Amino acid sequence: MKKIIRVTTISGSLWVLLRGQLKYINQFYEVIGVASDGPHVKKLREEEGIAYIPVAMTREITPLKDLSALWQLYRVFKREKPFIVHTHTPKAGTLGMMAAKLAGVKHRLHTVAGLPLMEAKGKKRKLLNGVERVTYLCATMVYPNSKGLEQLILDHNFTRPEKLKVLANGSSNGINVNKFSPESVSISQRNDLKEELDLASDDIVLIFVGRMVRDKGINELITAFKKLSAINTNLKLLLVGPYEEDLDPISPDARQEINTNPSIIAAGWQEDVRPYFAISDLLVFPSYREGFPNVVLQAGAMGLPSIVSNINGCNEIVQEGVNGLIIPVKSADAIQKAVQRLLDDSMLRQSMSDRARAVIVDQFDQKMVWEAILNEYKQLED
Repeated sequence: MKKIIRVTTISGSLWVLLRGQLKYINQFYEVIGVASDGPHVKKLREEEGIAYIPVAMTREITPLKDLSALWQLYRVFKREKPFIVHTHTPKAGTLGMMAAKLAGVKHRLHTVAGLPLMEAKGKKRKLLNGVERVTYLCATMVYPNSKGLEQLILDHNFTRPEKLKVLANGSSNGINVNKFSPESVSISQRNDLKEELDLASDDIVLIFVGRMVRDKGINELITAFKKLSAINTNLKLLLVGPYEEDLDPISPDARQEINTNPSIIAAGWQEDVRPYFAISDLLVFPSYREGFPNVVLQAGAMGLPSIVSNINGCNEIVQEGVNGLIIPVKSADAIQKAVQRLLDDSMLRQSMSDRARAVIVDQFDQKMVWEAILNEYKQLED
């Protein structure tokens, strides 16, 4: 059986971004996961059923550690002799594609799920632009996980058009529409969580799920909610996700408002986000940049309409006025107006909720994505 090595920077990315897909592909090829060692390795081995080889990589720019990781990856690829090396995440993409080319791996595939460089400036931006070009130069095929991301890559002249392909309708892994469904959370579970979070029966709950960082639009979201909660006394904001103080912290003012506003509930990181979607009425996701956000897929599959920023990925999942609203990026005023519009027009909000799940089921069921990826692999055999 031919070997396929899937590479991400940290083990959590293999587990979270590609859950289920690795097990599916492992029926047809011998799949080996490569990433930094971490707490998800046991799950990858036992639940996905794949082999795992740890290679220490960092998410930051660390030249000496990066050289060490490049050498380790090269040695792994020379030893394992894979049919395909397929990378995800920025650092793993650069190091993995370089190492695979040096090791003589014939098929070198890279999935792009976002461009962190879009928020960089000056010398850092030039460096990241160069790194991106090196990644695509070493790859034999590049898969942007949204049409908007594909266009960004072309606009920046990072690689040739014939090297690019968006699989299915976008997304790196699609969404498990059976797992993420309104029926997956019982009435008693909902009631218990509402009681735990001290939510009243007439509260309207906005939810944000993701890392609590500046790039996710948290500063603007909190600014907007401060004004909204002063007008709408039964409005609550549920924040589900961890803070990242080192890489991209939110403003002190936003942190202070989260800590002091009684209408804001910070639930932190949660293993299972479905109960939190189930007790919410509306997703607000004002991110600055995305590849193809799983959160918006998950919320839609759970029957929630979404307010999203007008960026690639988000504006391919949300259809304006159908399953949500699309607003300008980095605008607290736009967030406030969009939320207030849906608070004032409950019929529009209900209509969007009724159609939200159908859009996801029809276009983004993960089996469609898995089959498209498997088909790419099979075509390389031919």
